Amino acid sequence: LECDLAMNLVGQPLVRQQVMKGVREFLENRNPVKPLVMSFHGSTGTGKTYVSSMLVRYLFQGGLQSPYVHHFSPIMHFPHAEQIEQYKENLKRWIQGNLTNCGRSAFLFDEMEKMHPGLMDVIIPFLGPSWVVYGTNYRKAIFIFISNAGGEQINEMMLDLWRAHKDQEEISLQDLEPIISKAAFENPQSGFWKSEIINEHLIDVVVPFLPLKHHHVKQCIISELIQQGLEVRPDIVQKVADSIPYFPEEEKIFSSTGCKTVASRISFYL
Repeated sequence: LECDLAMNLVGQPLVRQQVMKGVREFLENRNPVKPLVMSFHGSTGTGKTYVSSMLVRYLFQGGLQSPYVHHFSPIMHFPHAEQIEQYKENLKRWIQGNLTNCGRSAFLFDEMEKMHPGLMDVIIPFLGPSWVVYGTNYRKAIFIFISNAGGEQINEMMLDLWRAHKDQEEISLQDLEPIISKAAFENPQSGFWKSEIINEHLIDVVVPFLPLKHHHVKQCIISELIQQGLEVRPDIVQKVADSIPYFPEEEKIFSSTGCKTVASRISFYL
């Protein structure tokens, strides 16, 4: 996993560092006091889904298709605000049932910023440092929350850094944590709004995903061409990279969509 992250995840030094530290410490502990709870934050296309799928690929045979990996999306699984009480009951039962089957299960929650406030509080008993909940030892489970919340603020900070002629590698987690916290956890529209998950400090690892620059996008394009078994031609790489929108409007420093649209754009330029 560490090698794969180093080779294939572009422009995210903090992600590699935080994810590896959290996962290694958790897996090396035979009797963890609580499940591993990670929260991924950043704008579209910066690698949040990519890293979470990579992670489960190395931890579970079959990766995302494993019967022990469970993926939740607010639009697919919890679409109607008026049914929130039913969703709470369903979610609690689903997690409880699956942890009874396998204590070493993983639960991925996508687009946390779109989750109904209050819904996630039903999973609190599964996240904390208790020995047994509902007759099940669940302390070896992994929970990953994925969110675009905080992405805008991370991007602003990176722009300020760039304007101050500082390098991306100079930013630390301590610089980013307060702004992620404010954007993701103090937002009334967010799934984390006033949640006891935050108040009880149940998140072990906050992982910020930084915006990607032009040369990072080029690396994504090269990787995608190789993956598709296509020739890596510098002119194609340049054309695809130039076709992607960048911000701010004048300087065009960071990709507005990260590497998200790279795969679909390649065919236009072949």
